[in-house]
Amino acid sequence: MVSLICTLRHHTDEVTCCAFSPSLLATSSGDKTLRVYTTADFSELPFSPLRGHGYGVHCCCFSSCGSFLLSCSTDGSVIVWSAETGEVKATLEHPGRSPLRVCALAPDSSLLLAGACDGTAALWDFRSKTLRRCATISEASVVACCFSPCAQMFVTGCTRGDLKLWDAYTSLLHAEKDAHDLGVTCCCFAPQFIVNGCCVEFRLASCGQDSQLKIWIVSQREGAGRPTPLPQLPHLSAPSLDCRAGETGRERGRESVLTASTLKPLCRIEEFYYSAAAESKETQCQGRKLPGHSGLLLTDWSEDDVQTWLRDEGLVELVGVFKANNIDGPELSQLNKETAAELGIESVGLRGRLLRRIEALKAEQNGSEAPDEFMCPITRELMKDPVIAADGYSYERESIESWIRGKNKTSPMTNLPLQTTLLTPNRSLKMAITRWKSNQELRVAEHLITKAD
Repeated sequence: MVSLICTLRHHTDEVTCCAFSPSLLATSSGDKTLRVYTTADFSELPFSPLRGHGYGVHCCCFSSCGSFLLSCSTDGSVIVWSAETGEVKATLEHPGRSPLRVCALAPDSSLLLAGACDGTAALWDFRSKTLRRCATISEASVVACCFSPCAQMFVTGCTRGDLKLWDAYTSLLHAEKDAHDLGVTCCCFAPQFIVNGCCVEFRLASCGQDSQLKIWIVSQREGAGRPTPLPQLPHLSAPSLDCRAGETGRERGRESVLTASTLKPLCRIEEFYYSAAAESKETQCQGRKLPGHSGLLLTDWSEDDVQTWLRDEGLVELVGVFKANNIDGPELSQLNKETAAELGIESVGLRGRLLRRIEALKAEQNGSEAPDEFMCPITRELMKDPVIAADGYSYERESIESWIRGKNKTSPMTNLPLQTTLLTPNRSLKMAITRWKSNQELRVAEHLITKAD
């Protein structure tokens, strides 16, 4: 029997993640907050919601002891909260300020890992809160990660679909290419493991956009470090976004529960078949700007986003002025001739250029969202050369051709086999997209003329 206990409706945007500790439930959201509830009656704690991130929160997790709550965000930071008081204990920033999609804490709370949109993973010593390594581990966004029960290995998954096994020094132990055709969405080690003589076996679960949940063996035996797939679960028919392992686990043939410390002497990294130096493509993170202004509403911009926008618009001489006056997105949207003069921008030409750029930006963001039918279902980008596939859906030609060249000859939308790989140009849709783009450009131009008058 399954029964609904309660429904929590406190967030104002999508709920991106939830996590349990022995006594608490935490949720994160695109509304930039975390909310914390007691599991006794699911009432919200007095210090909730937790506010500290500048953008939406993608992931949250508790430490094994339940004392800490961790969260990561598009703002490129991991915040460590006290689970008892909601106090911020530490804020750890990705060296390149790249948006963070996922974070995980080792079972013994020794290491903290965060995966970023630029394909890097940052690894911190959790106790000292110092960065140990930031390495490029993928060509695509890192959206999944987890530690093994012994805390001496971790797995990462990316939007390209690869699973990779690493040691605690960010040396690659094994790469499983195309583990999930459309991208990995989650991975999780089971807390239980099997000890049989000198052999140790872990179980790893992964799920993805290909509607598959896969269970893998990570073994210390000959060839250890190489995940081996067990039979896939056949009943999933839609993209699987999350997976979790049960919290019970016992040593085979014994009733005593094994702990991570019991396993550590049996699982030394140098005993794995793949050497610690194998295939590592580690590179130190290079500083890069936070690309927040490219996909956020103006009212959500931070001060850094505004300064980045000024540089992109050729208004570098104003960066210092805006920084000194703490101008963020909301302030920028309200800027006019009077406030520009108050900022000390004496040049009439410079003030005019600034105001014209702001009006163009506001016009671009108002009502510029493309209709859903104009977006490619695979890339979620505006189509330039739409074609109709055998499943009846329209896709960007380059995207569906790349899909068909892959090993999966099924429909990206229905997951059913494609009867033919023939693609038919959708000329009427292409004309509609062209008209829509022209209308958008005309709207921006009219808006600028009206403001000038």
